[in-house]
Amino acid sequence: MQQNRLFDDFARLMTDAAGAAQGVRREAETMVKAQIERMLRDMDVATREEVEVLRDLVASLRAQNDALAARVAALEAKPTETKPAETKPADVKSAESKPASKPKGAGTGGTATA
Repeated sequence: MQQNRLFDDFARLMTDAAGAAQGVRREAETMVKAQIERMLRDMDVATREEVEVLRDLVASLRAQNDALAARVAALEAKPTETKPAETKPADVKSAESKPASKPKGAGTGGTATA
């Protein structure tokens, strides 16, 4: 009878020890998790939600970029239907009002007098 009681006490002690060990394990997990979260917060790491929002934004911007690239390609391939820019005729008045320029070295008579 004494032996059964001893085994019962030992079993109860082991059960309590296992429960205490699980409690210690949970406490350690909580402390490690809190420490990791603090380090990640200090390192300014993006959260999953922020990454997903950015992923959606990049996908929509990529679609817009593809659409604009296709539009530009279509516009570049299309022949221009506009008239070429008209060139202005040379300003006749300014050419007529200016006297003809003399070549360098040409004096009044072309001969040097000493």
